[in-house]
Amino acid sequence: RARILYKETNRNIHALIESNHRVYVVTGFIGSTRNQETTTIGRGGSDFTASIFGAALEVEEIEIWTDVNGVLTADPGKVPGAFSIRKLTYEEAMELSHFGARVIYPPTMQPALGKKIPIRVMNTLNPGFAGTVISQDSGVNTNLIKGLSTIDNICLLQVQGSGMIGVAGIAQRIFNALARKEINIILISQASSEHSICLAVMPEHAVLAKKAVEHELRYELRDKQVNEVAIEKDMAILAVVGGNMRRTSGIAGKVFDALGRNGINIVAIAQGSSELNISMVISRKDETKAVNTLHDAFFLSETKTINLYLIGTGLIGKTFIGLLKNEASRLAQKQRLSINLVGIANSRKMIFNNKGIDTQKWSEILEKSKLKSDFDAFISKMKELNLPNSVFIDCSANEDIPMKYPDILKINVSITTPNKIANSIGYDFYRELHETAEANNVKFLYETNVGAALPVINTIQDLITSGDRIIRLEGILSGTLSYVFNTFTGKTPFSKVIRQAQKLGYTEPDPREDLKGMDVARKLLILLREAGYQYEPEDIQVEKLISEKVEKASSVELAFKQLEKEDHIYAAKIEASKQKGEVLRYIARFEKGKGSVGLVSLPVNHPMAQLAGTENMITIYSEHYGESPLIIRGPGAGKEVTAAGVFADVLRIANSMM
Repeated sequence: RARILYKETNRNIHALIESNHRVYVVTGFIGSTRNQETTTIGRGGSDFTASIFGAALEVEEIEIWTDVNGVLTADPGKVPGAFSIRKLTYEEAMELSHFGARVIYPPTMQPALGKKIPIRVMNTLNPGFAGTVISQDSGVNTNLIKGLSTIDNICLLQVQGSGMIGVAGIAQRIFNALARKEINIILISQASSEHSICLAVMPEHAVLAKKAVEHELRYELRDKQVNEVAIEKDMAILAVVGGNMRRTSGIAGKVFDALGRNGINIVAIAQGSSELNISMVISRKDETKAVNTLHDAFFLSETKTINLYLIGTGLIGKTFIGLLKNEASRLAQKQRLSINLVGIANSRKMIFNNKGIDTQKWSEILEKSKLKSDFDAFISKMKELNLPNSVFIDCSANEDIPMKYPDILKINVSITTPNKIANSIGYDFYRELHETAEANNVKFLYETNVGAALPVINTIQDLITSGDRIIRLEGILSGTLSYVFNTFTGKTPFSKVIRQAQKLGYTEPDPREDLKGMDVARKLLILLREAGYQYEPEDIQVEKLISEKVEKASSVELAFKQLEKEDHIYAAKIEASKQKGEVLRYIARFEKGKGSVGLVSLPVNHPMAQLAGTENMITIYSEHYGESPLIIRGPGAGKEVTAAGVFADVLRIANSMM
């Protein structure tokens, strides 16, 4: 890192070139002292040599040839979407290079800057590339920032204590102590209270720096005016650089908002009065996630990338992936949304690819995977990948997976699910989920818990938010049971109607789950909780549609055989209803503070008697909708509508991130 004697160097270069009209090939990196001792001029010395010669000869332009397309918006090894910057100012380039951009080093720019000579960074592997031009003029640039750069391993020293407040010279003493040990300070941050100073240094200097500062402040330490110097390891510095940041309001807010939404904590901040650079100290484990988050926010603001993790590849999960495959092109073009499916698991195997799993071949890839399905390992992998804008989708019917939702929300991953378990067990757990999502600034959406893709939950949430209060509610909340009783007229035995519904994919794999009424009870419970009622599962009265013998049969087939023996019971019920000119429907009701689900005989002109297929209907009576209730009606079952509802929730989460 020898210092250049510019006056003598420039004189020697001129003398050589002016006396010999030749093309010179000059080896870089080396030089000599006045005593003709060979020495080196440090990191990036070959480029530095080119700049020294170019400045001495006052050329029109200096070209630096490297192996990438000039200076990029970020490290392409960490940000796949990084792209070349056409123009930079000297100051912008120096800021980026100081914080880890290795394409060009600050010493290279110094001679060119002095003579105002542009530097063009070219690519030897792509000679047709126009290059990045570094000059006084940054050119027209619509982006608010020019680039992102990081130092991926630093230590943060914290010097603090009440004895530092209002005492002149403390900072000078700290800096002098470090300078005497030749320790470079990368970043400085001081609280306005003067109570603390943070210093970022390279890890190899951390212990020596701590000793140097503590020795300098030994008397303050003795008198407990200053605390022991703390070292925070495994930190990184992320720098946001750009001349357009000057006098542009909201840049810092956008930076902090984007990082905050992805759960990235900022430990220290430094911004110069030039407003050219905002530097932040973050945890090293969050570095890649942070730089991708900000790159998306500033350079790809028109295109948002969402990363999905899917558990459950049954009817709904498989249909969801099909939707994703079919809609990808439209979303990219119309909504500027790129959705990557980065993790999939079923009950046997799981796969991951942080660049996105091929939605055409996912089933084949999953089948060949050697990773056995393990939900705890699945969560650990999500945490390890630490991707920005992540969403977890639970399309399983598993009762254990929802118990892990709080852990997922705490790693700043949003959740959407048709699985009703989480919202329909204890009220305390229900509240914990919502509070955890809010505390971690992520979404927990479950519109498909009730009514498949019908906007039931969102509607109730909007009513409550507007100050309304739900007084009464009734509805057909099961697409399965809606189909069963719309189809069951007595001509076909009840057991055969159930088999038909099973073949059409309307029931659970074990239809008894639908016939026990618990599915409808859970849905009613969820709606009441959304309406603000702190109900527990036992507060809902449930009438089962099957006998104890059917329920306790050891297999689905044996259950059907027992159900066939009881067909006469259902035949009698439908006949009694017909005698009154009515029809049977399985209804959920909330009235006078009580919730119940059960079989009801309704007049044929009743709105719920006129449903068809798997239609659901929810009638809401509230303070605002008293005399004329709010009615929501539509298909309430089927893999297509449920998968579409999940897809809609994913898009809602994506829009909240934009």
